[in-house]
Amino acid sequence: MSQQVATWDPLKYVNEVPSPQSILRVKKDIADFHANPPEGILISPEQDDVTKVHALILGPTGTPYEGGFFQFFMKFPQDYPISPPRVRMVTTDAGRVSFNPNLYACGKVCLSILGTWPGPAWSPAQGLESVLISIQSLMNENPYHNEPAFFMNEKSPGDSGRYNDFVKHETIRVAVCGMVQGALRDNPECPRLFRERILKSFAESYTKYEDIIKKNLHLTGTAMLHLCVYKEAFQYETLLTELKELNEKVKNKFEASADQENH
Repeated sequence: MSQQVATWDPLKYVNEVPSPQSILRVKKDIADFHANPPEGILISPEQDDVTKVHALILGPTGTPYEGGFFQFFMKFPQDYPISPPRVRMVTTDAGRVSFNPNLYACGKVCLSILGTWPGPAWSPAQGLESVLISIQSLMNENPYHNEPAFFMNEKSPGDSGRYNDFVKHETIRVAVCGMVQGALRDNPECPRLFRERILKSFAESYTKYEDIIKKNLHLTGTAMLHLCVYKEAFQYETLLTELKELNEKVKNKFEASADQENH
């Protein structure tokens, strides 16, 4: 019995040879993106194949995703723009964390324009930028309500706030600390452009991260609510220690780089 291919997953199609048509259109999308970059989104196309694009979305201010670094991988198909790109979320703690009812732990991004969610279908008028902006819009103030079953009402009173607490914790743990760790060790899966931005933004926003953790220290040891299920306990005390250690490592890296430039 043959195993069904996950048609949404770009990793299953990385060896697909792009068509001249798809290459031309992706190059246009990239040029349009760079001409007027949307706030909080970076892209890094692969040099040997522009139909493979890495993207970094910064968690929007005023949401539980604030300050997080969320990486995605896109592969544009041979018939692009007739069909949409395939998109995978990379920042999942190795498949352990779902950050949103539409962002699965396996990396699947559920959006109607990608053909992975009910609703308005893809149009060839859409492109690289519109896909990334749509993903960014999923990272809103109340992601709990992205789940259709809870669109109007919470399963239990206060669940939306408790889910935000979960997202906020995992953003700090995985999308901040985890991504900074990767940037410090020059993780090859994270493009250099992203690594530089992650370390720079982390250093500039360090006090904000520390404030978020300190405001939530009282939750340490209590269970986190992931949609309907209570899961692992909050680890804010551990995260505070880890955050401080990362701050020192980032400072040391910047100082070492400055010393090299001065010699």
